[in-house]
Amino acid sequence: MTGSESDSELQAIQAVIAALTPLNNDARSRVIDYVFKRLNLSTTPANAVISPTQIVTPVPGDSQSRPALPRYHDIHSFTQAKQPKSANEMAAIVAFYLSELAPTEERKNTINATDIQKYFKQARFRPFPRVHGQTLGNAATAGYLDSASRGEYKLNPVGYNLVAYTLPGKPDVTAGRNKRGDGKKKQKKPARTGAATKKDSKR
Repeated sequence: MTGSESDSELQAIQAVIAALTPLNNDARSRVIDYVFKRLNLSTTPANAVISPTQIVTPVPGDSQSRPALPRYHDIHSFTQAKQPKSANEMAAIVAFYLSELAPTEERKNTINATDIQKYFKQARFRPFPRVHGQTLGNAATAGYLDSASRGEYKLNPVGYNLVAYTLPGKPDVTAGRNKRGDGKKKQKKPARTGAATKKDSKR
């Protein structure tokens, strides 16, 4: 799957979730049934999505639907593998790690500001956020987390797919380039001495 394809899938998932959230369960079922018939799709569970290799059900915490993931011994190694480019992506990584990969005594289905502070620091993620609760709110606005209760957030299918399948993304090829895009630093011109010479000649 290319980067543009995965971005399009994430946008589609976000749009579907946004459209279905205000509806009750019966209305959601009717909408999904109609869409499946309208697009001539085979009958699948309403929460199933297409992975790069097969149909999976990306439900955080569901052991039967989890893809085969390498085992990471801590959040630092997992973050290095996923290479997040923003605090929003890092928040999704923390939520994924705690719900899917963390040791049993650390595992949990929701995260809060304390978790952001703890695991961002353990992952050595920079820049380190000053307001950890705001980071969670921003990640929710980006579509990666859902509010579970006051101050608690959980990973949603969009965030799950982001961490499981999309990251690490393509490197930023423009990093370190100047505005001309040639990758070369602009050299400083030597200071002009003509003005000083003229002054000296008048003396």
